[in-house]
Amino acid sequence: MAVANQKGGVGKTTTVMNLGAALAERGAQVLVIDLDPQSNSTSGLGIDPSRARLTTYQLLSGEASIDEVATPTAVPGLHVVPSQVALVGAEIELVNQEDREGRLRRALAALTGGFGYVLIDCPPSLGLLTLNALAAADEALVPLQAEYFALEGLAHLLYTIQLVRMNLNPKLTLAGILINQFDARTTLSWDVLNEIRRVYPDRLLQTLIPRNVRVSEASSHGQPVTVYDPSCRGAQAFRQLAEEVMSR
Repeated sequence: MAVANQKGGVGKTTTVMNLGAALAERGAQVLVIDLDPQSNSTSGLGIDPSRARLTTYQLLSGEASIDEVATPTAVPGLHVVPSQVALVGAEIELVNQEDREGRLRRALAALTGGFGYVLIDCPPSLGLLTLNALAAADEALVPLQAEYFALEGLAHLLYTIQLVRMNLNPKLTLAGILINQFDARTTLSWDVLNEIRRVYPDRLLQTLIPRNVRVSEASSHGQPVTVYDPSCRGAQAFRQLAEEVMSR
């Protein structure tokens, strides 16, 4: 599942980390692939990017296999393929390479270890790294903040997913649109939610991830919120999301 949106600050990394932890909590073996050079999924799951010897850069360049790069986290059943800032260079180096959009797909074909779910954290762009994620994925999950600016790029992203399906990955489907940082106290949040329901009635996930400071605090401590504060509203929402994902 590629978690993608070209807009920054919509909760891609937060979704990947906490959905992965919630799925692992339910007994699944989960692999998170950090394709963002900012490495927030890596550090948010307790791995120091500067100390990672093998990363997504070596994976995409073919210098290491995915089994070699997958690193266990402190959460049982949850592994991460770490990222580093060097991944910025990979996008430039891949431009002239053969099958440049299929590097991650080929790497994933060699994956063992019994992983039931692979979650790919995409960078905030529709560049070559995101195309690699969409070309490798079975599904795309689109996190969206409950604000009007977040709606502007949604149609373009959905069109990009359609183009990838036609040209690179016929099996790619839309897992759904996920509303992040939802504040039920504001009229704006409800207005945006109702607008998405009107335009994309069959694509909106039922789970709403609330605005919850404990989710942000958890990331700064290198833990998913299900570990940092298991009983908070944010942790409960990501468990509900995991249940919705597993039941589909």
